[in-house]
Amino acid sequence: MRLPELTWPDINALDRERTVVLIPTGAVEQHGPYLPLGTDTFLATAAAEEIAAQIPDIALVTPCLWLGASLHHMPFSGTLSHSFAGYEEALTRTIQSLADHHFLKFMVINGHGGNVDSNHITLRKLKYQNPTLQLAAANYFDFLDQSVLDSTLAGPLKSIRHACEAEASLMLHKHPQLVRVDSLRDDGLASEPVIPGLISNFDEITEEGSFGYATLATLEKGATLWQSIIENGTEAVKRFSGGYTYLGIV
Repeated sequence: MRLPELTWPDINALDRERTVVLIPTGAVEQHGPYLPLGTDTFLATAAAEEIAAQIPDIALVTPCLWLGASLHHMPFSGTLSHSFAGYEEALTRTIQSLADHHFLKFMVINGHGGNVDSNHITLRKLKYQNPTLQLAAANYFDFLDQSVLDSTLAGPLKSIRHACEAEASLMLHKHPQLVRVDSLRDDGLASEPVIPGLISNFDEITEEGSFGYATLATLEKGATLWQSIIENGTEAVKRFSGGYTYLGIV
C-alpha cells in the first residue's frame, strides 16, 4: 500500500497492531560520471515498494525522504544536501504524524550511507520520547545475504560502497536507461597509514566520485542481488509485523 494513493478512511481501517510503516530514505547526490544523482532514492524507493507489494496487507509505504544528509558529496556538482537538523526533523515529523494516528511499527529502509547516523539518532530520540513505538532502521542492502555478495561480485570489494560493482549492477537491473555504460570506471583511494574512524569528503578519497569496481557491473548481477534484497526484506517486515519478544542470552 502506498500512503499517498489512499484516503483517510482507508488509513483509519488499517490494523495498527500488524501494519508496518515503511519509510524509504535516499539522496540526490553525485554517483560518479555514470550513475544518476537519484540512485539512492531510486533504489530505496523500489526496495520499499516491492517489499510492500509482496505483503500488501501489512506494509504501508510513505513517499521517499529524498533530501538526504550528503554534505560529504557537496564538492561534486548537482549534489543536494539537508542539514543534519533538517533531515532529522523531516524523518521525525513523518513518524510522529503517523504515530499521532496510532501507528506503532515503523521501519526506515535507507539507500544512502550518509543517512545512517541520522536515522539511528532520530529513532533513538523518538524511542525515548515514545517508548511504546517499535522502530527499526535498515539499509536496503542490509537485506543482502553475504553469501550472495561473495558469489555474485567478481571484484575484491564484496559489499556496497558508492557507485561500485554492486550498486552499478543494481541500477543496470532497475534503471538501465539511466546508466552511462561507456563511462563506467574503477575508483577509490585509501589513507596511508590507515586511520580508524577517519572522516573524509568524497573528493579526498575518489578521483571522479565513485568508490569500487564499477567496470565489473552487469545487469545479471544486479538481478541476483535484487532478488536477495526483496526476499529477505519481505521476511524481515513479516517478522516485525508479527511481533517480537526479548529472551535471556545463553
